[in-house]
This record gives sequence, C-alpha cells and structure tokens, in this order.
Amino acid sequence: MTFFSLMGTLTPANAGKNQVVVYTALDQVFSEPVLKSFEKKSGIKVKAVYDIEATKTTGIVNRLIAERKNPQCDVFWNNEVIRTIFLKRKKVLAPYFSALAKSIPERFKDEQGYWTGFSARARILVVNTDSLKAPDWPESIFDLTRPQWKNRVAIANPLFGTTATHAAALFQVLGSEKAKKYFLDLKKNNIAILDGNSVVKDNVGSGAFEAGFTDTDDVNMGILAKLPVKTIFPDQEGIGTLVIPNTVSIIANSPNPENGKHLIDYLLSEAVEQMLAFCPSVQMPLRPTVKTPLDFTGVNQIKAMDVDYEKITDVLDESVQFIQEIFIR
Repeated sequence: MTFFSLMGTLTPANAGKNQVVVYTALDQVFSEPVLKSFEKKSGIKVKAVYDIEATKTTGIVNRLIAERKNPQCDVFWNNEVIRTIFLKRKKVLAPYFSALAKSIPERFKDEQGYWTGFSARARILVVNTDSLKAPDWPESIFDLTRPQWKNRVAIANPLFGTTATHAAALFQVLGSEKAKKYFLDLKKNNIAILDGNSVVKDNVGSGAFEAGFTDTDDVNMGILAKLPVKTIFPDQEGIGTLVIPNTVSIIANSPNPENGKHLIDYLLSEAVEQMLAFCPSVQMPLRPTVKTPLDFTGVNQIKAMDVDYEKITDVLDESVQFIQEIFIR
C-alpha cells in the first residue's frame, strides 16, 4: 500500500474543502518542505502552525488543550512522543490506524491507534573536536558528572522539548532516586542551561563549552555549517541512547478529518522518511528499508535505551517538578 493508492479514496466532498490544518513542533525549516510536497501531490491546501525553539512542543500542546471543545486543528505532528501521549490522556486525540503504518515497528506505535511514530532523532552528546581529542570524548552521560567536566557542559532547558523527554526517560529507566542524584550531580558541575538544543550545538561549536546534550539533527546541521562538532551516541555499553520518534495524530472532532487522515498517510510513507533522512537534519527512518545517506547511522545500528513511552509519561510531572526545583528557581 502506498500513499498514492490511498489518495484514490479522496472523495469530491472531501476535496471540496481542500484544506487541512496541522500544528507541528518540528522545526519549520524541516517540516515545511514535507507539507509543501503533500500539498503539491494531493491538491489539499495545508495551513500550518509552527512552534518556537525555546518552548518547543509545550506551546502547541497547551493550545490544543485550550481548543479541545472547539478544535481548529486536524493533525498534530509532534517532534517527540511524551506530550502526544499526554494529549491522548486529555482526550484531545482520536484513534486512526493508517495502512501506511503497518511496516513501522510496534514499539513506535500506540496500541489503540492514537499516535504513530516515524523518522526519529536520538538524544546524544555533542563535543567540540578542536578542544577535545578522541581519547577525551565522553562515552556516557554519566561521565559528565565527573569533576573534570565542571563548567564545560551545556544542556537545553530541561522543562521543554526533547530535553524534558530525556529527563523523564531517565526517571523511568533509572528510578526516581538515581535520576535525582544524576541531575543534582550535573548541577554541582555547574551545567549551563541554554535556550534550546540548537543553541547548545552552536555554543559547543564556538568553543564556549566543550560538550553538551542535544539531538542528532542539531549536530548534523552543525556539521553542515562546518562547525568542529561530533555526535557521540552515549552509553552503548550501558543503558543505551534514547531514540525519540516524530509522532502524528488526528485531532478528535477536527474540522477536516478525512483530509487529516490523508496527511497522516503521507507523513507515514517511506517517501517522507527518505525525505527527512536526506534533508539537512538527517533524521533516522524507523524502517530499515528506507534509503539513507552513505555515512548514516540508523536506529538499528545503535543500542537504543529500552523505554516504555507510556511509563515515561507517567513520571513526566515528577521529573519536571524536580528539574524546576533544582535548575529553574
């Protein structure tokens, strides 16, 4: 089944509306070309709302909750999964099982059909290759709690976006006490809190910091910009690297549900995973059959952190509260 065969089900009544409204937390520079491609192929006008870097995901999530009784949006394209599950629990989403999702691994799909994952990023460490040589590169996120890393490491605001997801994942995988100790140890090392993952990458690239926590797409952009940065997939001998897929969902009682489903079908196609793999962010397809760049590191080539996204969501409030207490006072 391909997106183009599914598009044959578009009825004249649905086509008459000729629009779909999508809210997306993925950076506009990456998501807009995909949406423009859908618009061109389907003839359906896309009205997109994008979020900003510093409050990534959270702003759109709050907007969707506020609009719950009078939905303005058809499709939510999130750049992570935890707050998508939060919206599911708030009854903002409706189930939809796309035929295009059958080849996506089960661990990246909601059993009840409320969300489906595609094109992932990984939470990685970025290092400055001018100031740090290979023997000194950290291999684990736990290395950065050692005294020699004091004042040398940066992280994005851990209340938002994939950084918040990463923090909650550590609460789920390590348990609350060990996770709290870990973040307290980072605080003792004077870890710098910056406005976003791209800002972390830029600061490491400039030499303001020697290492940082960020996402694969940000480092890929830094490499294209000729910054002296490198991706480290952490904890390959330990807990593994957190993989965070994009997720897509239909909004309950949305104004254009059929067009919304067609957009979801398109986003879940192999063509879109390939498009995102070859774009500057070099996102990681969830299907091993998707063509990727030659020097690409895929999901199946790393040890991924063994997580339960629902359980991560269960501990999100606890992790956010703790992070806020120690870092954002």
